[in-house]
Amino acid sequence: MYYSATHPSPVGLITMASDGNSLVGLWLEGQKYFGLSVPGEREDRGDLPIFGAARQWLDRYFAGGRPDVSGLALAPSGSDFRKSVWQILCGIPHGEVMTYGEIAKKIGCKSAQAVGGAVGHNPISIIIPCHRVVGANGSLTGYAGGLDIKEKLLTLEGIRWP
Repeated sequence: MYYSATHPSPVGLITMASDGNSLVGLWLEGQKYFGLSVPGEREDRGDLPIFGAARQWLDRYFAGGRPDVSGLALAPSGSDFRKSVWQILCGIPHGEVMTYGEIAKKIGCKSAQAVGGAVGHNPISIIIPCHRVVGANGSLTGYAGGLDIKEKLLTLEGIRWP
């Protein structure tokens, strides 16, 4: 059984999903691949402790803080390859960016495009910071939540791009 809750934010309504203990999904309203990583129905259970912890994390983040991702129980569902990419995303420091090619090199993959697919299917947006990944020349490239939201998140973190 999966559970869900919502949380308002400066970038729109956020929907969260949990298996009861860990956060398994976090999507922006209208996001590409919304909810696809969590099969079946979800029961509304906003009172779960993991949702309270995620709300606190999000509130600190949007207030300009630098909450640590390791403080949350995360359990994204995906292939080993995708999980390896998401693990690298968790290590990109607040206020910094990394390119798809740099991530590919870190995991020994020859395809930045394959990395891009994994980044795009990140089921826990914002907390697993896929918005911190940019193109080889530093350009803002795809973001499942929309490039306007990616810009807002990067600006919030003080990141400048060409």
